[in-house]
Amino acid sequence: MPVISTNTAANSALNYLNNNSSQESGLLSQLASGSRITQASSDAAGLAIGTQLQASVTTYTQDQTNVSQGSAILQTADGALAQISNILQRMMSLATEAASGQVTNTQRSQDINTEYTQLQSEITSIVSSTKYAGQTVLSGSFLSNVKFLVGTTSADTISVSVSSVSLSGLGITGSVKTSTTALTAITNLNSAINTISKDRAQIGAYESRFNFSLQDIQTNVQNISSAQSVIMDADVAQVKSQLSSVDVKTQAAVAALTQASQLPSELLKLIQG
Repeated sequence: MPVISTNTAANSALNYLNNNSSQESGLLSQLASGSRITQASSDAAGLAIGTQLQASVTTYTQDQTNVSQGSAILQTADGALAQISNILQRMMSLATEAASGQVTNTQRSQDINTEYTQLQSEITSIVSSTKYAGQTVLSGSFLSNVKFLVGTTSADTISVSVSSVSLSGLGITGSVKTSTTALTAITNLNSAINTISKDRAQIGAYESRFNFSLQDIQTNVQNISSAQSVIMDADVAQVKSQLSSVDVKTQAAVAALTQASQLPSELLKLIQG
């Protein structure tokens, strides 16, 4: 029924224009941001899940740094222990020489023991100078049951303990000035070499665990990032296709509103006639 007091056609066209414009704005926001969810009302459940996944990715990314730093610390410790092991083997050679009967006490005291003592000092120097970020690695409490976070909860940790190294702890504080002390040194050096070997084996086991943990973390980051992308990221091709359709509808609504706005004027012509 044609009337002039209420332009129902214009109201209807305006309603469709507003709806189409709102859709068009939303699609343009998705294209501009690259995100499918530009506001909570777009997909409240998807936003909650996507945010949790993003948090997990952020945590795992930091875990990669934690593992890399842990491996670097262990490699630093192992490198120092390797040098100490080499020194112990040289000290073993000197002690074996000093224990032999063809060597005089003067030779033991002035020649062999002099080098032996210097090597003891070198072990002490290596222990005190082996540091990571200013922390002494082979002495003190820096690597005493330290925990590296490798997951998304406080329980996802790798505990590392590396024994402190010292001359007294290894039992090699003595000298090789006499054949008797040299024989004692041989026994102590054998024990010290075994201790250092066990420590290096323990560090190697930690490093192996860190390596596998890093691979697992990298896999988690890849998979969770993919899942988060499906929920949060906009499908550009699909959005562009929808935008083209909505754009046509918007133009049609504008044209319809323009036409509807002219109806009262057309009806007035009937009255004038």
